[in-house]
Amino acid sequence: MPRLQEFYKSDVVPKLKDKFEYKNPMQVPKIEKVIVNMGLGEALENVKIIDSAAQQIGIITGQKPIVTKARKAISNFKLREGVPIGVKVTLRRDRMYHFLDKLIGIALPRVRDFKGISPKGFDGRGNYTLGVKEQIIFPEIDYDKIDKVKGMNITIVTTARTDEEGLELLRLLGMPFRA
Repeated sequence: MPRLQEFYKSDVVPKLKDKFEYKNPMQVPKIEKVIVNMGLGEALENVKIIDSAAQQIGIITGQKPIVTKARKAISNFKLREGVPIGVKVTLRRDRMYHFLDKLIGIALPRVRDFKGISPKGFDGRGNYTLGVKEQIIFPEIDYDKIDKVKGMNITIVTTARTDEEGLELLRLLGMPFRA
């Protein structure tokens, strides 16, 4: 069992039960999945960027990503339907907890001038989205082997019903929110 999952079961669940006064342990919010997405608009000119991004996101998450394609054509962006424009990975169970542990403990503290992440990334239903400007904050990425610094979106999907419950869940798991 991953370290973060053990911590969730032993420490986070009792604290959430006390704070929100849940009667049933199944009411306690938990993390369902983590989606790591890398949108690559510059893939229209250089198709090899998709391959390098897929390799890097695979190294970071430990899972093979899928290539996302454009759903409809947009002439202003010179985009045609079905053209590859990004890569994404959906993490669940053990891989999800390993990735979150790495994100919270290693990657986020490596961000330059880090003062905490914004608590405004919630969607109204307890899910949190965070943007990372560079993939080099992850220790697996070798700085010398990357061709271009790319950002990514990380969405944490929870079973929380409100943003307050989701914020408290992530805060108790160790997510470094700004004060």
